[in-house]
Parts: sequence; C-alpha cells; structure tokens
Amino acid sequence: MKGLVDTRPLRTSPAFRRVWIGATAAGVGGQIAVVAVLVQVWEATASSVWVGAVGLATAAPTIVAGLVGGTLADSVDRRRLALVTSGVAVVAATGLAAQAALAPGGIALVLALVVAQTGATALGSPARRTFIPRLLPREQVPAGVALNHLSFQVAMLVGPALGGVVVAGLGLRGAYALDALAIALSLYGAARLPAMPPHRAPGAPARPGVGAGLRATAAGWAFVARRPVLRGALLTDLAATVLAMPVALFPALDEGRFDGDPQTLGLFLTAIAAGGITAGALSGAVTGLHRPGAAMLVGAAVWGLALTGFALVEDLPATLAFLAVAGAADTVSVISRGTRVQLATPDDHLGRVSALEGVIGAAGPGLGNARAGALAGLTSATASATIGAITSLAAIALIAALTPALRHWRDRDAGPSS
Repeated sequence: MKGLVDTRPLRTSPAFRRVWIGATAAGVGGQIAVVAVLVQVWEATASSVWVGAVGLATAAPTIVAGLVGGTLADSVDRRRLALVTSGVAVVAATGLAAQAALAPGGIALVLALVVAQTGATALGSPARRTFIPRLLPREQVPAGVALNHLSFQVAMLVGPALGGVVVAGLGLRGAYALDALAIALSLYGAARLPAMPPHRAPGAPARPGVGAGLRATAAGWAFVARRPVLRGALLTDLAATVLAMPVALFPALDEGRFDGDPQTLGLFLTAIAAGGITAGALSGAVTGLHRPGAAMLVGAAVWGLALTGFALVEDLPATLAFLAVAGAADTVSVISRGTRVQLATPDDHLGRVSALEGVIGAAGPGLGNARAGALAGLTSATASATIGAITSLAAIALIAALTPALRHWRDRDAGPSS
C-alpha cells in the first residue's frame, strides 16, 4: 500500500536481510544492556554521579572511535572491519555477563567493559553504513535507509521495556548474555557478505592516513563555524542534549517515585521512543514545512518544556506522557536538522559535515547524562532535571535570537553563505 514502508530490500536481497536482522537484534540487545548497566551502577552506588559517568563511558569512545572508524572505512576492507569490531563487542558483552554471573564487579570494571564495547561498535559503524549501496540496486537505496531508521526506532521502543522485564526476570547476567548473542547475530550477517574494499578515485592514495582524516574533520568544523545556519543547527542539538538529557537521572527518579522497579525504569526509556516513532510515522508533515530551521527550534523548545514537566510531576502516567512528548519533539528537531544539513551544505563538504552531525548526535546525549549525574550529586535528581531543562530552553532561545538566518532559512536559500 502506498505510503507504507517499502520492504523490497528485505524481500529481494538475502544479504541485506541478514544484515538488517542482525542490526535490529544488536540494537534491541544494546538497549537491554543499557537498562542493565543503569540498574547495576545504581544498585552498587545509589549515586547519580556514577550513573552519569556511564554517559562519559559511551560519549568519549563514540567521538574518538567514530572519527577513526571513518578514516579506516576508507582505507581497509569494510566487511573485515565490521567483523573485527563486532567480535570485540561480543567479547566485551560476554565480559559484562561473566562479571555479573560471578558476582557483580566493581564499577571501574563495568565502565571499562562499556568503553570497550562502545568503542568497538563506534569503530565499525562507519563501515556498516556503507553496506546499503553495495547490497541494493540504486532505486532501492532510499528504502534501505528507511528500513535501517525503522530498525533503530524499533530497538529504542522495544529494547528498554524488554530490558526492564529481562533484568527483573533473568537478572543482570541474563541481560548481558542476550546482548552478546544479539551482537553475534549481527556478526553472522556481516560474515556472509563478500569482500568490500573501498572504491578509490583515480590517483587517490591507497591508504589515507589518520592524520589526513583528522585534518579533513578539522576543516569540516571550520566550515560549519563559518555558516550561521549549520552552526546554529548543531549548537541547538548540543543545547538540547548536553544541557537537558535526563537518562542518567532515571534510576534516582524511579527510586524516589516508584520504588526502583526495573520495569518502570524500562518504561521511561520506552516512552521517549514511543513518542519518537509516532512523530516519525507522521514525518511527512515535518518534511513538507517551508522553514525547517524554525521547525527545529520549535521542536527543541518543546523538548525542553516537556522535560521540565517530567522533572516536576510525580505520578507514572504524567511522567510517561511528558517523556513521550519529549521524544516526539526530538524527532521533529532531528528530521528538520537533517534536512538543513543536507540542503545547506555543498556536495564537496557534505561528507564531513554529515560526519560531524553524526558525532554530535551520538556523543551529545552521553555528555548530557554525565552533566545531569554530576549536578544531581551536588543537588538532587529532581533539581538536576529541572535546572537542565530550563537552561536548555534559555540556550535555545539565545541561539534563535542570535541566528536569524536559522529562523528564516528556506530550502531555496541553500548556498555558500548558509
């Protein structure tokens, strides 16, 4: 039926189908592990500061390994890179299961294993993102991208709720073991692929060095800094995530409001994803707007307002409702930002600017969780959530006031001065 998701890639390409199933399983397993780590760190420390440290343990390797992985993906066989990094992630997830089975390990060991698993995943992600155009005919590539986005949304919707059930029923070791099995399934999908050396332009060096990749990344930063539309878009994302991300506060708020029930903790994360997937299903209304810059700012502001409500309410339905609104607003903001990045960036800079957007989108929430946990240690979880949301609103308002080009930008305005 017209308007529904195009499933041709799953029906016509067995290789894509295996990779997609593996990626979906790994995404769900990863969210189960997120709940398990939050529960383990909270139970061991009862400290939002330590829970926030989990954010740093994911943000730092995401930034570093993500940038290095982009260079490696243009230098070595991408299938082999995906296999090696997935193998390391399986070992790290198995280590988490082992420490939980023997006796929950120290926080330093848990964080070290989280760093190893996150770093391996980030290192292989750029290579995995190149699989779609290799496995599908050109006319099916957009459908493949849409299916991958659907996979991410399903993982975010199902994984946290399932994680709460698994931790409550099978314990920490069961949750970590399921994550390891899910990553192994994604490894199997990549193992069945043919070799995938990168295509190189005539005269290009056989193996561009890491230094060249870092210089290209720096040039992308400089390009964004000179373009008010792009600069404002990425700063808005940072203001929303670094200043207001509340996930590190979930265990403390769950403890204070709902007696620390792991299933309720999973529902917190699921509520955000439910709002996001609902907004994604209605995304045609967003992509058709004439001023995506203004839409992004409104979405970011609604995110801050919803998280302010989340910080102040006490009952479960209102808590989940505010989180669902926040998730929907975030999706509107992300779609609008992506539209602007694609249309306001010239083709010769699009790869680097897109990579920068990806790093900010992945690392910003981790840094935000670290900030939230640290502030909660000085005040309280409720105070940290409230201060973060209000500060985020103020920063978004300042960006909107100082960047009129962002507020008024239209598709037809794309050009070198954007």
